[in-house]
Amino acid sequence: MNEGPNPESGEQPEPYSTQVQRQQRRSKQLELFDWRCGEIGSGGTTAESCAEQQPCAASERKRAPAHDLLEQVVSGRNMWLAYKRVKANRGSAGIDRMTVDELLDWLKAHYDELCSELLNGRYRPRAVLGVQIPKASGGMRQLGIPVVVDRLIQQAIAQVIGPLWEVEFSDSSYGFRPGRSAHDALRRASAYVEEGRGVVVDMDLEKFFDRVHHDILMSRLARRIGDRRLLRLIRRFLEAGMMQNGVLSRRRQGTPQGGPLSPLLSNILLDDLDNELERRGHRFVRYADDCNIYVRSQKAGERVMTSVERFLERRLRLRINRQKSAVAPVHTRRFLGYRLLQEGSLTIAPESRKRCRRRLRWLTRRKRGISLKTLIDEVNSYLTGWVTYFAHAKARTWMRSLAQWLRRRLRCFRIKQQKWNFSLYRFYRAAGVAKPRAWAGVLYHKGWWSRSATLAAQQAMTTEYFDKLGLINPLQRFDVLQDDGNRRMRRARTVV
Repeated sequence: MNEGPNPESGEQPEPYSTQVQRQQRRSKQLELFDWRCGEIGSGGTTAESCAEQQPCAASERKRAPAHDLLEQVVSGRNMWLAYKRVKANRGSAGIDRMTVDELLDWLKAHYDELCSELLNGRYRPRAVLGVQIPKASGGMRQLGIPVVVDRLIQQAIAQVIGPLWEVEFSDSSYGFRPGRSAHDALRRASAYVEEGRGVVVDMDLEKFFDRVHHDILMSRLARRIGDRRLLRLIRRFLEAGMMQNGVLSRRRQGTPQGGPLSPLLSNILLDDLDNELERRGHRFVRYADDCNIYVRSQKAGERVMTSVERFLERRLRLRINRQKSAVAPVHTRRFLGYRLLQEGSLTIAPESRKRCRRRLRWLTRRKRGISLKTLIDEVNSYLTGWVTYFAHAKARTWMRSLAQWLRRRLRCFRIKQQKWNFSLYRFYRAAGVAKPRAWAGVLYHKGWWSRSATLAAQQAMTTEYFDKLGLINPLQRFDVLQDDGNRRMRRARTVV
């Protein structure tokens, strides 16, 4: 039964005609996938039977590899859910230039043919589009952007095989897993430090996504997947070429970031590392290819680093990035943007602070030809997520300095927009600045940044002035979020 509108929320209910039109559009899209469910494949796996098969007991999953998985992949309900996820994620076009908005029309014309090729083993993935983006820590990150149709298929595969491994993944693994976040990983790490494990073995795998060994990965997949057709399809995705700068090259190793299947495959491969660390009794937290092992002494940490490095090279043929890895006290290392202190509390890592100021400095550069309101909207969009992520840190003093520095940047931007002295004088006077102080601010002979600190600029553009324009105050938002966040953190620590 649908709930009526909440009078306290201030929200107006949609007109009945609008609700009907939205429901009709959704029904037409769902019909594209649902009405074929019983016709696809020899087994005739329907959406309902697929939904019943997935939440099976963990004991059943561990007995033998799962078969007939490809029928579940191409079932109407699963493909519909995959389509919704791909559409929500948006993303860039691949080498065929087809956008996410064009995918539904393509499926209406080719859906039957696509499912037939998948089931008969004739489907060949297209090459991925190679793109390099700069890393925050320096260097370049290699991305491989699949075409939209391949993204749909990869998402459908991940939805089917993901639950098979989810029940077996280590409890200390947090990256790219449903219901787990970076904050959960930080809580676990903080609990280990509170226990007295003040030395961390900080391991970063060197170019992990580019050096995944295909044969090793496929052998791990074969442990749980008994459907050879699906294994062949995944292998083809791994070996699909890469088009970069107009040159097509073959891939013999690696699973480039950019596709929906890549994060799951990385967790499946590194599950061997998790199991080995658990077998040895180590206290560790892994988020994707970043793994931190917490020990009580420097000597123990160096011994662990040597043995784990040997294990990775022999078992998984992966190498540790020695420049980014180290055995050191926890308060000298960075993990997921935070820095852990000796007593287990969290603070913002210096690199994260510098990156925040660098981003805000770029957004508020004075040569941008936009209005102050538009600029504030862009700043708010960035600050909202940034402050929310770091709400668990001890950083109130730094948040106050960030708020003051940001307001000065915006004053400088506004003063530069006036261009002429007399227009700046009129702006000051309209804001209530006295004539002598207004002229003193206008005739100040130094640069724009120095002008933004004059008494006239501060009186004309106060904190209330920016509040009226909608600027988020980092300190106020931090205070609001931290109280609730710290309460959740303390409750989670008691559970850990």
